[in-house]
Amino acid sequence: MILLVGGAGYIGSVLAEELLERGYTVRIIDRLYFGDGGVARLRDRVELIVADMRRLEPAHFAGVQAVINVGGLSNDPTAEYNPVANYEMNTVAAVRLAELARAAGVRRYLFASSCSIYDRGLSEDESDVVCDETTPVQPRAAYALSKLEAEQRLLAMASADFCPVVLRKGTVYGFSPRMRFDLVVNTFVRDALATGRMRLVFGGEMWRPLVEVRDVARAYVACLAADEEVVRGQIFNVARANMRISELALRVREALRGEGIAAEIVPDYTYRTVRSYRVSCRKIESILGFRALVSVEEAVRDMVRRLRTPEFEDLHHPRFENLRWLRMLEEAESIVGSGRSIFAPPPAGSPPLQVVRR
Repeated sequence: MILLVGGAGYIGSVLAEELLERGYTVRIIDRLYFGDGGVARLRDRVELIVADMRRLEPAHFAGVQAVINVGGLSNDPTAEYNPVANYEMNTVAAVRLAELARAAGVRRYLFASSCSIYDRGLSEDESDVVCDETTPVQPRAAYALSKLEAEQRLLAMASADFCPVVLRKGTVYGFSPRMRFDLVVNTFVRDALATGRMRLVFGGEMWRPLVEVRDVARAYVACLAADEEVVRGQIFNVARANMRISELALRVREALRGEGIAAEIVPDYTYRTVRSYRVSCRKIESILGFRALVSVEEAVRDMVRRLRTPEFEDLHHPRFENLRWLRMLEEAESIVGSGRSIFAPPPAGSPPLQVVRR
């Protein structure tokens, strides 16, 4: 059995299906901030425990052979909105999960990190190099810092009977049952469909490594299936290509044209913080034989076809953007709820919010 933490999320819901198709049994832990739509089609095939990743207990690891942790706050805006919750989930809980797993005799632990660890901003042109897993990093943002600390503490746990593996993913794109439109390719597609315009922040000058969500799922499975000696204590970058955002917009526009959709590209040089970095993925290819396969153009065409359903009639609904949705939940809780922050973990010793078994 695979314990998949965050399994109802944007990546987790795609990964859950990939694991099932590969013959794995899956237990999902998720607080369901964004509802259960991501796993609705899988409910009769997985065990779903609705619980906070900060409050897991040894019983959650019963019968588990490996843990994949894709839970926590998932981007810079949410991390900066509540840095305390970001650190609790992305660092403290990530390490505690590994400790619980090791104590339960679980040998393998895969951790979702981010290539944003490599970011040094556009202002440092002398640092504009293609980074591999050995490149010194000096992240400054709360999200990247929380991921880096978790990486360091997890890799220090590597031993003959415990196999932590870190995947630093590029910017993810593509359709997921728990859809997000706060990721650059997905944002371009949403805005083109809704308004006929795609806005280029800072003129699209920044670099970004990119990877499609199904390829991300395949990368986790590759690390899960590999011999322990090959992946123990290793970091792997996961991306298909590095592109400037301006090039990315052109590629998206051409793919949309093939679907009969016209979109104007509008540069926006309003000052704001931007991230820029490029990465090498030679390591995962040479060690595991893994290559990301799904191009931006393929993903755009797939998204357009899947978004033409009643479920996506309102592409600007807050539930499709992490920070907007969490802010709305926080406001609603303050008005009609207990007054506790939605980011606060349940009191220690509290039972799971809900257990749904197959």
